[in-house]
Amino acid sequence: MKRGIIFGVIAMAAIVVASNILVQFRYGNWLTFGAFTYPFAFLVTDLMNRLFGAKSARKVVLAGFVVGIACSFIGTQIIGAYGPLVTLRIAIGSGTAYLVAQLADVLVFDKLRKGVWWRAPLVSTLIGSSLDTILFFSIAFSAGLTFIEPANNVSWAAENLSILGFGPIAPLWFSLAVADWLVKLALSLIALLPFKLMVSRLSTKPD
Repeated sequence: MKRGIIFGVIAMAAIVVASNILVQFRYGNWLTFGAFTYPFAFLVTDLMNRLFGAKSARKVVLAGFVVGIACSFIGTQIIGAYGPLVTLRIAIGSGTAYLVAQLADVLVFDKLRKGVWWRAPLVSTLIGSSLDTILFFSIAFSAGLTFIEPANNVSWAAENLSILGFGPIAPLWFSLAVADWLVKLALSLIALLPFKLMVSRLSTKPD
């Protein structure tokens, strides 16, 4: 069990670090490359929950939170063309969204663990992913929360555009959030297969 939790901590830390780096790079108009790596944090959390229980899953989540805080601090010290790579709002949004979403994932998974095998990972990931997207983008970019960091100009995120280029008019950050959530939705479905395979394989191995 102890080795399994260590593996979970390492995997979570790797995903958090990779996502913090890749979020700096855009993929098309509406996504960053971090959108393709971060959703797998929910896979790690769900695997730990299924194999070792909710308490162990929370330990892995908290370890990832510490790594994320460290990454955010490092990012605030690196100055890019438009200022620090990580602003206070992004740091607060990222940390809050991660912790709330992952702990919600653990709670929901634990409540549904006795049902059919796919229900707990699917429902918990969908709820956690939705919370993560809503919290991060609203805290980091919405005009209503500029008091968090008044000196940080995020007016670019408030530019009114069609959602994803073809929907109703909304602030740019809303399109970024929708695209991010759709990727998480797709990956939550794709991750069911590796979840099932890894649970089957790891649950038959001695610690």
